[in-house]
Amino acid sequence: MPSIRETHRLPYTAEQMFDLVADVDKYPEFLPWVVATRVREDSDTEMTADMLVGFKALREKFTSKVVKDRPNAINVHYIDGPLRDLDNNWTFRNCGENCCEIDFAVDFSFKSIMFETLAGQYIDRAFRKMVDAFEKRAHELYGSNSSSAQSVASERTPDRPVSANRRSSASGFS
Repeated sequence: MPSIRETHRLPYTAEQMFDLVADVDKYPEFLPWVVATRVREDSDTEMTADMLVGFKALREKFTSKVVKDRPNAINVHYIDGPLRDLDNNWTFRNCGENCCEIDFAVDFSFKSIMFETLAGQYIDRAFRKMVDAFEKRAHELYGSNSSSAQSVASERTPDRPVSANRRSSASGFS
């Protein structure tokens, strides 16, 4: 199963970053390839959401269950869509005033070996674009408390695909 893991230290609180990641409704506003999201159910601790992702003429819908432990963790479990499996885990730890460390891990596999092989060629760039979009969004929402956010560690398996979870506030679902 392909996987990507990274740790980033950012000039925001764990609460701020948790809220940004948990706000699936806003994903179409800033995440690349997210066409629409729809939250089916939402509480303080759980959410079920659909995400429509698209690139050119290709569009796919994912359904995920999101388990929330504010402000410490968000765990995303795949329910339905074009993949065989997807687990996406975020952990947030304050590391000082206006500073947090975020651990991100995603493990996934496609139903089609051919698509998994094709996607593996582009996954590193796609993942980087998504990480950059989250960091840019944090800067837009919360400003900057230091000159730059920095990656403190990274561990990737480049031959494996990536995915993200989303909420709903755009059209595209029938």
